[in-house]
Amino acid sequence: MDMHSVDTVVLGTTGATAADVLAVARAGARVELSQEAVAALAAAREIVEALAAKPDPVYGVSTGFGALATRHISQELRTQLQRNIVRSHAAGMGPRVEREVVRALMFLRLKTLCSGRTGVRPEVAQTMADLLNAGITPVVHEYGSLGCSGDLAPLSHCALTLMGEGDAEGPDGVVRPAGELLAAHGIAPVELREKEGLALLNGTDGMLGMLVMALADLETLYTSADITAAISLEALLGTDKVLAPELHVIRPHPGQGASAANMLAVLKGSGLTGHHQDDAPRVQDAYSVRCAPQVAGAGRDTMAHARLVAERELASAVDNPVVLPDGRVESNGNFHGAPVGYVLDFLAIAVADLASIAERRTDRLLDKNRSHGLPPFLADDAGVDSGLMIAQYTQAALVSELKRLAVPASADSIPSSAMQEDHVSMGWSAARKLRTAVDNLTRVLAVELYAGTRAVELREGLTPAPATRAVIEAVREAGVEGPGPDRFLAPDLALADAFVRDGRLVAAAESVTGPLA
Repeated sequence: MDMHSVDTVVLGTTGATAADVLAVARAGARVELSQEAVAALAAAREIVEALAAKPDPVYGVSTGFGALATRHISQELRTQLQRNIVRSHAAGMGPRVEREVVRALMFLRLKTLCSGRTGVRPEVAQTMADLLNAGITPVVHEYGSLGCSGDLAPLSHCALTLMGEGDAEGPDGVVRPAGELLAAHGIAPVELREKEGLALLNGTDGMLGMLVMALADLETLYTSADITAAISLEALLGTDKVLAPELHVIRPHPGQGASAANMLAVLKGSGLTGHHQDDAPRVQDAYSVRCAPQVAGAGRDTMAHARLVAERELASAVDNPVVLPDGRVESNGNFHGAPVGYVLDFLAIAVADLASIAERRTDRLLDKNRSHGLPPFLADDAGVDSGLMIAQYTQAALVSELKRLAVPASADSIPSSAMQEDHVSMGWSAARKLRTAVDNLTRVLAVELYAGTRAVELREGLTPAPATRAVIEAVREAGVEGPGPDRFLAPDLALADAFVRDGRLVAAAESVTGPLA
């Protein structure tokens, strides 16, 4: 949803930004290494090579890995050791993950390499940049990461491509042997030396990349949810008095105030809010209407925390062992994915709840006993027509699935590597289910938009807010039909989904309101 037009991203030694990730992963921006990064890579490599020449074993430089770290590896076997770790760890299974995820994964690993804390040669980092710039995307599978010692299997599949082995997708979308693709683009395969195989595998890069992209998508979706909530409030002849700033100042959660302000801006000038309750007097609107800013706002504040964690991780150099500024090479546990895994799960919970409250508003629009004068299921001729009855079933099924996806992955741990890696984060799994949750939230909001705009149009003789009118005009121009007899509904819902997903809903409202939070 959030595409960036940045042509080139230059990596230094201090990390990357979320905008950098989005530009490379989604918009195909080129990647360049700064002179500072190349110098830092070279300096750290000198330290590793000096240690490699000594007889004392150093983890990752002259030893095996994980539970096999007790074996000292002789110099003549170390190239084979690095090659073997990549081959053996490239053990993923299941469907391929999306191209944007793999590009984010590679870019974020390259970000850590450029920190000068991993000890790889500059040419290893440059070759990874060359792969990204050539549009070569390694085949990475759904399953294989426990989110500890980094996203091992996914990163290994990327490192395998760097070596000219395994399969990858070319810029034309065709999967071919990686060696053929590298040769076609004039890229020499890398022969890995001491520490380099390990440095390509030990990172939280996959889960972090998916977190950054989910946050970008959710920024659009949370604004979209405020708009659909406002339209539903209007269609239900609710009151906008509950959105007054003075009510939200006395409970100063920032997200709540932002959502209330968004809804108030959308409803400005409405002829439907709070004036047409004479036939069915209400002291208060239902929670799903009245508490919309509180629920959406809590999700916004959860996003703010997740964004803070992402920013810290984007500034991190995650590897084991690491080359410290004083020249020491030390083992550590910084590859553990708990910080990222937790916020991925927090977001899945917030997404499920936002979808749940949107579904309750939709159901209220369709129920003639609670919709304050709207026809049953917003049907043209109820009984002959079923209207949006089954659209709500679809929405309810999506919400139910979202509740299952909200079960935290990070609360689980399963031991591995002969009990050496005996506590893991499951952050990759948390990220994968959050991607599904974000997709499903988009669909849920599309159904609320579909029902809300139809309901407003059925309020004949009443004038909606200018922003609502702009949304209705835009969604109709997009091909989504308005009220009328029953028709094949799936194409309409697909068009509404696309209208929310690509940001046109927000753009339509903002054409009247100006920028929304």
